Amino acid sequence: MATEIGDAIRSMVAEKNISEELVISTIEDILRAAYKRKFGTDENAVIEFSEDYTSVELSSRRQIVDDDNWYNEVTEIPLSEAKEIHEDCEIGDELLIPVDLKEFDRISVQSAKQRAHQSFRDIQKDTLYSEYKAKEGQLIIGYYRRQVQNGDIYVDIGTTEGLLPRRNQSSRESYGNNDKIKCYVEKVEKAERGLKVILSRTSGELIRKLFEVEVPEIAQNQIDIIKIVREAGYRTKVAVASRNDDIDPVGACVGLKGNRIQTIMSEIEGEKIDILRYDPNPINYIRNALSPAQVKDVVVVDKNIYHAVAIVEDSQLSLAIGKQGLNVRLANKLVDWMIDVKTQAQFDEMDIAKEARFKAESIFRDEETFFEEAGIAPVEMPSEEAAFAVEETFVDEDEIALSELPLEQNLLSKLQFHDVYSVEEFINLTEEDLASFDDLSEAEIIAIKDTINEYVDIVEDEVEGETEYVCPNCGSSITEDMTVCPNCGTGLVFEVE
Repeated sequence: MATEIGDAIRSMVAEKNISEELVISTIEDILRAAYKRKFGTDENAVIEFSEDYTSVELSSRRQIVDDDNWYNEVTEIPLSEAKEIHEDCEIGDELLIPVDLKEFDRISVQSAKQRAHQSFRDIQKDTLYSEYKAKEGQLIIGYYRRQVQNGDIYVDIGTTEGLLPRRNQSSRESYGNNDKIKCYVEKVEKAERGLKVILSRTSGELIRKLFEVEVPEIAQNQIDIIKIVREAGYRTKVAVASRNDDIDPVGACVGLKGNRIQTIMSEIEGEKIDILRYDPNPINYIRNALSPAQVKDVVVVDKNIYHAVAIVEDSQLSLAIGKQGLNVRLANKLVDWMIDVKTQAQFDEMDIAKEARFKAESIFRDEETFFEEAGIAPVEMPSEEAAFAVEETFVDEDEIALSELPLEQNLLSKLQFHDVYSVEEFINLTEEDLASFDDLSEAEIIAIKDTINEYVDIVEDEVEGETEYVCPNCGSSITEDMTVCPNCGTGLVFEVE
């Protein structure tokens, strides 16, 4: 069979974005399917394309047999007929007999056409899926095409259409025919008919990608975006941190005379963006998160449930709370704390004990502020003595303060965060308690236990004539008949000295 198919192949490659090899392979499969439907097998079908793919030959490979032994007209040909085609052939040789598609019945031809259409649809769908799946999580530029009754918008994004659902549209924005729309590709999935590309204009990731485009320091990983919270159409808060001490993360994101942030705000139709510095200290982080309001003080009410009160001047109260509570609501999401905004007078009316407040905040304050609020002047005594004096406010007279032991300061701070100030308090912790301390690694817990075992003699208590023992490894109660600690599995041996 000879046919002009070069233009068809080039058209499939150019318009459908399908590789040339895949088109040719599909044509071969279609011809084999038609051949098999007519002859019952495609094992002896041979398909050959010309060098420029302008024509294709479909042939039947047949073995030459003796006229008397001829029985399979699909795979064999008698010698007498073979001589008519090639006079030098012999029994056992193979001949390629051209096959004309006109010989095929109508059903075979129709089946081949249906298979061709289905194959190319599947190929196009798979190719499109691979192309747009790679763009998932990226920005894409498209053009407004139409809006359906429920408010969803269809966007022309090249070889297919993307869907911008109503829920993913900002209240600030409206579009007309052929308006350019820059979207975030939220999800790509196969559908019954074609491809489903879900776009978004409300995602916080849209803001992240815009910053990566406009701020080179972010693209170069010199500045990290720690977290983004957003109520699309109203306000966005972005917490940033610098990996280079010489780079101001907030200034770099704002740009000279605010040119960088203005470009991003223009892209989202003037939505307000607050850029603030991330701080590992929750008190400073909360203070920053409530910008543009000026926060006078932050008081930790309960660190276990992440509850704090931000104290502001009367003139800053409405700004800190924001319209309909928007500013403080976004700050809550940004720092993952429950923040109450109060004036000084409102705070004074709250029932928060001064001692509890000082104890909760001590782990977050810097050293100078810590001593000042404790009523201790650092110049009056060496720093170690001052720290011990402050520690005594939380440790009973008959207990041993952990600060007396040669423990690293970061370990002491972590233990104080969990209200553990003395050796006795640490020993009384169960394994479940220690496991709940997420900021303490297993190696750090072992280091604390080893230090206590080395520097502290555990006194055995006498209870009704019986001696009480504790495990030297984990501090759990044990008895003389035990050979293994039931809590930590440490081997035990009791000896009389």
